[in-house]
Amino acid sequence: MRVADPIMSRVHLLEVEDQPWCPTLLRDAVTGLLELILRVGNYYAAIVPRLASALKETHATEVLDLCSGGGGPWLGLLPQLGAAAPVRVILTDKYPNTSGGARVSEASGGRIVLEPRSVDATAVPSDLSGFRTLFTSLHHVRPNHAREILADACRRNVGIGVFEFTERSPIAVLAGCFSPLAVLLAVPFLRPFRWPWLLFTYILPAIPLLALFDGVVSCFRTYSPAELRSLIKPLESTRYTWEVGQVRTWRSPVPITYLIGYPARETPAA
Repeated sequence: MRVADPIMSRVHLLEVEDQPWCPTLLRDAVTGLLELILRVGNYYAAIVPRLASALKETHATEVLDLCSGGGGPWLGLLPQLGAAAPVRVILTDKYPNTSGGARVSEASGGRIVLEPRSVDATAVPSDLSGFRTLFTSLHHVRPNHAREILADACRRNVGIGVFEFTERSPIAVLAGCFSPLAVLLAVPFLRPFRWPWLLFTYILPAIPLLALFDGVVSCFRTYSPAELRSLIKPLESTRYTWEVGQVRTWRSPVPITYLIGYPARETPAA
């Protein structure tokens, strides 16, 4: 699917959540809010058929989710994948949200588990396997690191799916500007709940401002379909099937951008 290039240039601005000095209390609030919003809004439902097809093609029984934050959309996606759903989803992150991951794991009946180690998506430990996914997270890395993430999946001969619900467009940036309102409404529903979140939401609005800043920056950092194609160009010689495109959904004015790759089936000899 050919998609017009965005009118904004990609700018790798700083996201506070990525920084080691970002307080864990605030980071866990923002990643927990993202998990809640993705689950309630069901924004990634539009990519379920493509993800299910890739999982079937690779006979994947496990998914290794990178840059998971508070759990991403997996709690909502598993039931929607039906027969294609993996037996287990492993959540990983450079800064693991342990309380959020534990809640998601319990709610899933143990089908989603949290890897307690710090896992950098650009240097995945060799003992972690499975079809790799990155939801709302590839924009966190620069192009050279994004290429390495994709190349490492090829070296390990595993499938990989990249999905973003942000975009470099005026409407996406405008939508990001409403994130403080979503924070004000959603914070009381975060679980497991932490009382200091009320202070940093309604008295000292650090959490709404952090969500606003990082949300808008995420839009400017998001890779376009054309840029995703350029990232996989060095991998065209590999025996991989690649799909790049966008899917629109009534749930959001911003389309879902996706990149899916997996080892191509061997053609039987004549």
